[in-house]
Amino acid sequence: MIDIRLIREHPDLVKRAARDKNLRVDIDRILAVDERRRALETEFNELRHEQKEAGERIAKVPAAQKPELTRAMAQIKSRLKEIDAQRQQVEAELRELMLLVPQIPAYDEGVPVGPDASCNVEIRRVGTPRRKGEFGFVFRDHLELGTALGIIDVDRGVKLAGARNYVLRGAGAQLHEAVLHLAWDMMAARQYTADGRTLRFVPLTVPVLVNDALMYGTGFFPLHREEVYLCERDGQSLVGTAEVPVTGYHGDEILEEAELPKLYFARSTCFRREAGAAGKDTRGLYRIHYFDKVEQVVICRADPAESARWHEAILANAEAVLQTLGLPYRVVEVCTGDMGQGKVRMFDIETWMPGRDDWGETHSASRFHDFQARRLNLRYRRQDTGRPEFCHTLNNTVIASPRILIPLLEMNQNADGSVTVPEALRPYMNGLERITP
Repeated sequence: MIDIRLIREHPDLVKRAARDKNLRVDIDRILAVDERRRALETEFNELRHEQKEAGERIAKVPAAQKPELTRAMAQIKSRLKEIDAQRQQVEAELRELMLLVPQIPAYDEGVPVGPDASCNVEIRRVGTPRRKGEFGFVFRDHLELGTALGIIDVDRGVKLAGARNYVLRGAGAQLHEAVLHLAWDMMAARQYTADGRTLRFVPLTVPVLVNDALMYGTGFFPLHREEVYLCERDGQSLVGTAEVPVTGYHGDEILEEAELPKLYFARSTCFRREAGAAGKDTRGLYRIHYFDKVEQVVICRADPAESARWHEAILANAEAVLQTLGLPYRVVEVCTGDMGQGKVRMFDIETWMPGRDDWGETHSASRFHDFQARRLNLRYRRQDTGRPEFCHTLNNTVIASPRILIPLLEMNQNADGSVTVPEALRPYMNGLERITP
């Protein structure tokens, strides 16, 4: 949600943002409803003032004049009741409309404008991709490898829970846990210096079944409701990322400026219906209904320069994990039509997956400014003025598995069908150096 004043003052800019993000929202209707709301508010306050003055007069006038003033008071009271009902209706409509308004992209920072992912812009590449024909032996994709090694069982996963499900077995389950533990330990070791303080990311264990209010607050509802597993009877939802409970952790609070930034990371199981992905990426572990992810979240002051610095920092954290794993990747800047409703700026990390003969998205680093904070009523008290102000929020994947197992298995396969375990993961796998049939 953005500030209604921005819509009043710069309606054309907001319309442009909606157009560039492929979102349908009636800005003119919002302005009309807002004008009606303000008119009702003005009339309500004026009548309350009249009501107060009339009450004071009734106490002072002669008895003969009291009935007329009392009737006037009754009319005012009746009108106030009408206005209050109208105001509630108008405010409800305005809120529903405001939930559809996009955040303004960082046009001044050169965010690429385009309708879809084809307009995303590559920023840099790290590492050297290997294509299927460059292995020197018959290449196997991750599903062929995992099935032959007995570490991935898609057939029984489908038997248990339907399409886009899987079971990891033996060394496959170990590799999954090893990747997540490595990412956890690397995040726990990261530290930063700011204003003479040493800052670290604080680990959290958070619920994965949350109130629907949190899904609205973080921007997943109403636009992405179809992608979410709903528990309607309880008014709750299964999260698709730990971003939801971690960002909402301080919702409806006023933090002190000296407490900021808040740096958190959490591991959670994530659930996604993939409702809009019928028939897309159905093979193997790329697009599945549940996975585990370590997520990092930053809550900072409403300072665009500061939030931009943290954006670079959380992106670097994810890159460090991929570099430690020795996986080739590239960073792309996401264009307006692909970034989603609430984001000011967004970067994806795509890791090379030779079985796809292409890069595959493994991380997303997003900066929201005050979009989520307004919805969550997440504020801090400024030291200079003492006034509350909405925070800025950011998040990024540290690692998500089993998708990351796709390049890990494919890039480290050997001619005999075995897979070499990256050195950084061996301490988490009891020293195992090679996964063999």
